Amino acid sequence: MTSVWELNLWQLILTGGPIMIPILICSLFSLAIIIEKFYYYTAIKTDVLSLKKNIFDQIKNNKIKEAIKLCDENRSPIAKILRAGIAKFGADRDEIKQSIEDVSLYEIPKLENRLGALATIAHITPLLGLLGTVTGMTISFHTIQERAASLNPVTPGDLAGGIGSALLTTVAGLMIAIPTYVAYNFFVGKTNQITLEMERAATELINYLSHSSEMPHE
Repeated sequence: MTSVWELNLWQLILTGGPIMIPILICSLFSLAIIIEKFYYYTAIKTDVLSLKKNIFDQIKNNKIKEAIKLCDENRSPIAKILRAGIAKFGADRDEIKQSIEDVSLYEIPKLENRLGALATIAHITPLLGLLGTVTGMTISFHTIQERAASLNPVTPGDLAGGIGSALLTTVAGLMIAIPTYVAYNFFVGKTNQITLEMERAATELINYLSHSSEMPHE
């Protein structure tokens, strides 16, 4: 007898029934989002401590253009909010803070982009699998009813085939949902970490620039 693991994609769809099609579509979307998010987080990865040290050293030496250039050369959202604050060098604290908040309103949604879709896929694929199972079981009971009405005996093979096909959708749904949910939690953790680093960097910059502006100039 052929194992489930030996079936190809088309055979799995035929065996599991039409509910396998939306489950397959969900798996493709999930894979695409996961790859895109990994690429994005890799692209914006940076040494935050080193970046802040270099930028603050430039500001300390009154090299504002050089500090802005360092921010422009870095793709991380932390560099972008630091640039927004540095660009307001000499302004009051509220103006610097407002400039940073304006940029963060643009950068944070980029971090959270498509995470909602990933969470939705993780939640609906088990439900789709359950729907396929319930549908398959309903068909099996309908087969029993028809055979009973025609006085034909119901064989174990009649039930095993239908029940096996029904349970296949639940297996498929869980196989998609579990890694998707793991990936979702990983990306949420990364987003929270970067957001926290952005807040810390913004606070440090605001305090530093405010302190610098309050110092007496000779």
